[in-house]
Amino acid sequence: MSRETLKRLLLEKAIKTGEFTLASGKKSNFYVDCRKVTLHPEGAKLIGKLILDKIRGLKVDAVGGLTMGADPITSSVVALGSIPGFIVRKKEKEHGTKQKIEGIIEPGWSVVIVEDVATSGGSALQAIKAVEEFGAKVVKVIAVVDREEGAAGALKKYDFDPIFRKSEFMPT
Repeated sequence: MSRETLKRLLLEKAIKTGEFTLASGKKSNFYVDCRKVTLHPEGAKLIGKLILDKIRGLKVDAVGGLTMGADPITSSVVALGSIPGFIVRKKEKEHGTKQKIEGIIEPGWSVVIVEDVATSGGSALQAIKAVEEFGAKVVKVIAVVDREEGAAGALKKYDFDPIFRKSEFMPT
């Protein structure tokens, strides 16, 4: 039931059709403004619950991903579960501790990478690279929506498990 409620919320608040230019520069007739749902009280709770369901039974020490899209998702999982979170910066901080990863993570930990919308898989791969260089192991990658434009292939050596795929919202 919660998956269907989340789908309805995404359709009402986040999924747009028309002509859009994506971050990659590619043109698309489908856009997901996922923060309209990841930062919505009901959406945040549903996403956190669904991710916790997906990782039940796995040994997971922390959850996180690349800032900005992963931040509210990570917070939802942390608030609803008992798993700490972390945020991967796009570039290393130039002051203070000069960290690329903020939050709670240790070398040797098993972690889940989360993101809002997966297109090519680039954001997840950037987070994975930072986490693996830090010494943690990625056991699963979860996106709220997979645009089905290459992320699954790019993440094939990881357990990529999106909550939704574009084809569930639009005819192929």
